[in-house]
Amino acid sequence: MESLILSLLPLVIGTAVLPLPIIMVTLLLKSPKQSVLKAGAFVGGMTTTRLLQGLLFGFVFVADGDSEPGVIVFTLLTVLGIVFLITAYKKWLREEDPDAPPPKWLAKMDELTPLKAFGIGFAFLLIAVKFWVLTLSAIAIIDEARLGPSAGAIAFLVFILLAQLPLLLLILVKLILPKQATRFLETFSDWLNRHNRVILIAVSLIFGLYFLAKGVMGLLG
Repeated sequence: MESLILSLLPLVIGTAVLPLPIIMVTLLLKSPKQSVLKAGAFVGGMTTTRLLQGLLFGFVFVADGDSEPGVIVFTLLTVLGIVFLITAYKKWLREEDPDAPPPKWLAKMDELTPLKAFGIGFAFLLIAVKFWVLTLSAIAIIDEARLGPSAGAIAFLVFILLAQLPLLLLILVKLILPKQATRFLETFSDWLNRHNRVILIAVSLIFGLYFLAKGVMGLLG
C-alpha cells in the first residue's frame, strides 16, 4: 500500500496544482448568489466524470489481463510527460492552453446556475487531455497494485479526493467563513490571474520532465 501511495502521489500533486480548475472554482465562489452551491456543483461534475472514467477504464484494464501492466503505466506516464511539456512550450510561446475553456466561459462563471456549473465541470474533464491522462495513469497504477475490486475502488476514490482537495478547501473556507473568504477570494483570484501563465509553465515543465523520465526509463528498463 505504501508503494501505491508513493506511485500515486506525483499524479495527485500534478492534478491538484493545475491552476485552471482552481481559477474556475474561485470565480464561482465570488458569485453573489448560491456561490457555494455552484462551486460544489462544478466539483461534483468533475467528480462524476472521474468516476465514470474509473468505472469504464477500470473494467478495461482488468479485462486486459494478458498484457504487462507496467507497460501500460509507463506508456501513459510517457504520454503524460509529453502532454505537459507541450503545454509548457505553448504557454511559453503565449499560445492558448488547448484544455482551457473559451474566455467567455470564464467571464460568465459567476452567472451560471448550479445545474450549468455541474455541466461545465463534467464537460471540462471530458475535453481536458491532461486530466484524462492523469486519471488513466492513476487507474493503471491502482490496477497494477492488484488490490482487488473493493480496495482498488477505495484507492481510486482517495485519489479523486486528494486531487480535488484544493477545490474542496476553497469551498469549505467560503462555507465556514463567508465574510473573511470574500476578501481572500478577491486577492487570490487576482493573484492567480496575474501569475497563471508562470504557474502553468512551471508546473507543466516540472511534471512533464518527471513523468517523461519515469515513463521512458520504465519502458527501457
